[in-house]
Amino acid sequence: MISFDLKDRAALVTGGASGIGLETARMLARSGAIVAINYLPSDPRGPEAVQSIIAEGGKAIGAPGDVGNADSVESMVTKAVAELGRLDLLVNNAGAPGVKKAIPVTDLESITEDLWSFMLNTNLLSVFRCSKVAASALVESKGAIVNTASIAGFGSVASTLCYSAAKAGVINLTKNLSRALAPNVRVNAVAPGVVDSSWGIGWTEEHKTESIEKTPLKRWATPADVAESILYLGFGARMMTGQTIIIDGGISL
Repeated sequence: MISFDLKDRAALVTGGASGIGLETARMLARSGAIVAINYLPSDPRGPEAVQSIIAEGGKAIGAPGDVGNADSVESMVTKAVAELGRLDLLVNNAGAPGVKKAIPVTDLESITEDLWSFMLNTNLLSVFRCSKVAASALVESKGAIVNTASIAGFGSVASTLCYSAAKAGVINLTKNLSRALAPNVRVNAVAPGVVDSSWGIGWTEEHKTESIEKTPLKRWATPADVAESILYLGFGARMMTGQTIIIDGGISL
């Protein structure tokens, strides 16, 4: 497992109440960083995540807020940075599938205007909002941003075509933010395939078996697999910026 000495470093992880976000926060805390965990104010898993890290001997604070709301983001990021005292890493991980069951790419009638608005607002605009508010603190610390994209953003089949489009936007935005914030802040992204976590899509056992069989490494990624790469991009990879690392066991080869 990748390890860094992150004493006196501070990070903000959006969507940190479960899955990739929570595992990233845990790894950061175990490495010595203080972590602000963002979660929806109504999500009881958020405070539980903070307390679980503290119980393990780590340092964590809650940063409740809705990344889909511009005013909420402004308040959440500003308050988190003030409480942390600095910011070395922003992990733009928050996102949502928007549906409980995958919509076939041919079923255009099920892709509504409301679904488009939700998907772009939650999965793409949120990345820009958080990065914009955190930029000055990251410039000061010469820090980094890591965005959670998806192999869907490269054209792979996903839960919906609008999810794929939003994640393609994250990949493009990663490149342009890396230009905007250079040379002081590095901006990269991870693009997982299917992750074995609490994601909201109800895949059937048949789909899971078929997916794993098609994957050269013969398993789905775990949240820890993705979190390791996030830490590397955040605190290693000193000559990498504007890049998106695919973490899918080779299924998109």
